[in-house]
Amino acid sequence: MLWFKRVSKAVILSTMKKLTLALLLIFSCATAWAADFAKGLAAAKAGDYTTALAEWKPLAEQGDANAQYNLGAMHGNGDGVLKDDKEAVKWFRLAAEQGDVDAQSKLGFRYGTGQGVIQDNVYAHMWFNIAASNGQKLAKSNKDILVERMTPQDISKAQDLARECVKKNYKDC
Repeated sequence: MLWFKRVSKAVILSTMKKLTLALLLIFSCATAWAADFAKGLAAAKAGDYTTALAEWKPLAEQGDANAQYNLGAMHGNGDGVLKDDKEAVKWFRLAAEQGDVDAQSKLGFRYGTGQGVIQDNVYAHMWFNIAASNGQKLAKSNKDILVERMTPQDISKAQDLARECVKKNYKDC
């Protein structure tokens, strides 16, 4: 005796058609996303920041780390938007929380210089340490420069914060 319900060939074909349609929809959305991101990138490279912003902002709001990083850079540089360091930090943080190493390094820089956040060498070290451990090369040299201005206690605290942040998957650091 069979333990599963027998299904007619028509039901199987209908199910396969629905599945195929669903997969096509998913892949077409992914293709549309890639085209939108690429369109924004081409626009930014051409200096058309209005188009770049229009393409990247919806993606960033949907959680795309690359778009979030790029919005952070636009706000930090004042490219096509008013220069706004707090807004830059907001977007860099969202990308950093998803593991974007360049955004993690940018947060280290911003904490180190006090751009958009209160200047804090401990948090700068923490973010540089995280970014460096994830392979961002510039973060290591920036961390080494920062260490020269820190006490051993501050360095130890920054290392503890970095370990906690990694355990929390970069959330709420």
